[in-house]
Amino acid sequence: MHTPEAIVMGCSAGGLTALEALLAALDPQLSQPLVVCCHTGSSNVDMLCELLSGHAALPVIEAREREPLQPGMVHVAPSGYHLLVEPDRRFALSVDPRVSFARPSIDVLFDSAAEAYRDTLIGVVLTGANKDGAEGLASIRRLGGVAIVQEPGDAESPTMPQAALDHAGADHRLPLAAIAPLLNRLCLP
Repeated sequence: MHTPEAIVMGCSAGGLTALEALLAALDPQLSQPLVVCCHTGSSNVDMLCELLSGHAALPVIEAREREPLQPGMVHVAPSGYHLLVEPDRRFALSVDPRVSFARPSIDVLFDSAAEAYRDTLIGVVLTGANKDGAEGLASIRRLGGVAIVQEPGDAESPTMPQAALDHAGADHRLPLAAIAPLLNRLCLP
C-alpha cells in the first residue's frame, strides 16, 4: 500500500461508544481526512458531531454536498442521505434507496471512496448489528486499500465486523483499543 490519503469508517449498534474511544486515541497530527458513517447517529447528525467533538483529537464536522474532504478533519455522514466520495474527492449526497436497510449506507460510502482513492484508502468496520460495510470493505481490498476490522468478540454488537470478515476478510483484525494506534502508525510519517 502507498501512503494512506484517506480513512473511511463504518459502525452501527454500539458505534457511538466505539467512535468516542477511537477518535480520542488518534494523533492530533493526523493529516488524512476521516469519513464516518454511523447508523445510530444518523437521525441527529448535529448531536452526533457535538458528542464526538467532546472526545475526538481532530475537529468533527458534518459532510456537505460538493465540499472537498478536508485534511485532518472527521467528516460525519448526514442524516437521510447516502454519502459518496466523487473521483475529484468531493462529497456527493444521494437519496437513492436504502442499502442494507440504511441510508446513509456504509457500503455506498466505502465503494465510492475505494474508487476515488484506490490503494491509498483505509477502511475500518466497527461494531454493528447488520452486514452493511462488508461489500464496501471487499471493494476497498480489491482496489488495493487496507481493511481493518474490529475483533467481533470485542464489539458491543459483533454482527457487522463478523459479516465484514466473512465477506471481505481483513488486513488487520484488532480489538477496538488497538485500532487508533494502528491508524497512527500507518498514517503518520
